[in-house]
This record gives sequence, structure tokens and C-alpha cells, in this order.
Amino acid sequence: MRLKRKDLLTIEDLARDEIELILSTAESFKEVSEREIKKVPTLRGRTIVNLFYEPSTRTRTSFEIAAKRMSADAVNISVSTSSVVKGETIRDTAKNLEAMRPDCIVVRHAAAGVPLMLARNLNCPVINAGDGAHEHPSQALLDMLTVKTALGRLEGARLAVVGDIMHSRVARSNIYGFTRMGAEVTVAGPPTMIPPGIERMGCRVTHDVDAAIKDADVIMMLRIQLERQKDAFFPTAREYSGLYGLDEARLKRAKKDVLILHPGPINRGVEISSGVADGPYSLILNQVTNGVAVRMALFYLLLGGAKEAA
Repeated sequence: MRLKRKDLLTIEDLARDEIELILSTAESFKEVSEREIKKVPTLRGRTIVNLFYEPSTRTRTSFEIAAKRMSADAVNISVSTSSVVKGETIRDTAKNLEAMRPDCIVVRHAAAGVPLMLARNLNCPVINAGDGAHEHPSQALLDMLTVKTALGRLEGARLAVVGDIMHSRVARSNIYGFTRMGAEVTVAGPPTMIPPGIERMGCRVTHDVDAAIKDADVIMMLRIQLERQKDAFFPTAREYSGLYGLDEARLKRAKKDVLILHPGPINRGVEISSGVADGPYSLILNQVTNGVAVRMALFYLLLGGAKEAA
């Protein structure tokens, strides 16, 4: 099976059956990471290029591990030591990389729309690993897989997304993805961090965190994205933590079996306490594990690999 598209750029563009296909394929790949020899020959001879213009630990490493577990060759481009510092445009960089005949390019960039621009100019598949505050599709897919595995469903699930919604590509992709799969999404945060009109995406909006988490099945905490902020959106980190952070005291106001997510990196003691992040309801490390399976599934579905039997 393959996705009926060349690239994976947004969750907004994915139909429900495409999301279901990706999640079910990822489920089948989770077992590979539990083997003693964590590798299948599915994409032997293929080459994946990771082109990251922004810092990354989880996403970049996850894409690299996913490629290698499928026997593809993964090439990581460090922008700080590339021709970009000499003034080369991203389009020229990508066209030169394509001339070396890679089978897929994974790109992360601070400017929204860069993956789309590359997809229109390159013949090989392009995967968006995060573009500005626009979208982060593979993160939303791994979040949906994590919730589906834990709850057994996405339809009817209630998700509260709390924090810096304004600057979060993760929030946008998750709103699109979870609502498309039949979940109810509520976003909460300071008025200065909620984009005007976001409810048109299909979510509910509140500035009361306690109200947002009261009946939620899943709480997703987001960090403050200081690197994308040009203005002061709150007085102090301490005040923000008191009003919008999730600690053990606030968690008691949620359902007793609520699930806790965070896309990382975590700012402990700001948006989430260590007790909650490391607590029994946290699925934060499950998200990281599922990220490898989701990215394996994306490579498989976009590159048309024939999955080997276990």
C-alpha cells in the first residue's frame, strides 16, 4: 500500500482514511523496535536526507532511527556547516541534494511553507518535520497513535491542549488530526497566546485551565515557545506556571485516569511539574517510542516499500 500523495506536508490535507492507514501501518512496525535485531530490509538501498534548519533532538533522531531500522541510508545535513552559511538558498540546497538522487527529503524550517515550496520543486517525496508555527504532521500522528493505543479509540475522546497555542505547530496539527478522527478538542492558555479565530478549526477555546482539564481524557501540555516570540506575552514564568502550569495539585481536578502528553522539550516547573511529567499518568516517553514507528510507516507508505514478514 501507498499513500495517494507524493509528500506529507500537513495534517489538514489528510483524509480520515489516510490517517487510519498511517496509524495502522505504524502499529505493525512497533514490533520491530522490540526485537533484539531492530531492523527489516524493507527500504534497503534507499537514501533518506534529513535537512534540519532548526535544532531538534527527538524528531531528527527519530527520523534517522526510523530510516535505519528499515535498512535505508540516513544522511543528516548540519545547516551550520553547510553551504547555507555561504548564502546558498534553501531551494538551491535542495536541488543540489536531489541531484544526488535521494529517495526522500525530511525538512524542518523556521519559516512556514518551506516544505510546500520544496515539494513543488523536487521530484522526490518531501516530509514536513515542522515549519514555523504552521504544522508538525508526524508529531500529531504519533500523538494520535499514543492516545489510540492507551484509550483504544480516538472517536469521542476529549483532548485538552494547554499552553502557547499561538506559536505551536503541534497544537495546529493535533487540532486538525484529532477532530478529523472524531475527538473533541479544547485549547486553553493566556488570552495573549490564543490566536483569534482558532475555534474555526473545530476546537473550543477557554482561558480557564481547570475548566479545560476537568472532563478531559487526555491533557497535552505545551511549552512556551520563546524562540518564536517577539513580544512579552506574560509577566513572569512563575506567574505563568501558577495560572497555566500543570502540577500535582491541579491534576487532582482532572479525571483520575487522565492521560498526560507533552511533545517536548519539557520546561520542568513552568508548564509541567516533574511530578506530573514523570508520574503514573504520563505517556510522554510512549510518544517518543511511537514516533519511531510512525516515521517508519511514513517512509514505507511514501516510498512504496514491500514490508518483510517478521
